[in-house]
Amino acid sequence: MSGSVMERLKDVTALIARIGVGVVFIAHGWQKISEWGLDGTAASFEKMGVPLPTLSAWFAAVVEVGGGLALVLGVALPIAGLLLAVDMAGALAIVHLPNGLLGQGGYELVLVLGVAALALGFNGGAYALDRVLFRKKSPARV
Repeated sequence: MSGSVMERLKDVTALIARIGVGVVFIAHGWQKISEWGLDGTAASFEKMGVPLPTLSAWFAAVVEVGGGLALVLGVALPIAGLLLAVDMAGALAIVHLPNGLLGQGGYELVLVLGVAALALGFNGGAYALDRVLFRKKSPARV
């Protein structure tokens, strides 16, 4: 395979991964808003020992919905990737770590989502709005 075909394949793969991971984040964040409500999410966070449960509920919901949308669209990718990774690191350390890697309440999902968001935030491929909005101009050739 030629280099340009491989580059396109790499970019399409990154796009598919961004959409898949982004949709999962959007769903989880939207669930906190629409299904449980932010008050219900905060109450649940408080029972799990999450510090500042109301602020944490808002942070998690906004970062998951907004960060998920950013991944899907390919906009502000490094910021979205970092915020989503921080969100998942908090969930892992505060809630899921005592349950072990696998099984009920395990941290495998938050670990995968966090590292995937981080990787895609810095390697989101060419099919991203960031590339269109912030395309560097080539220097004039002499």
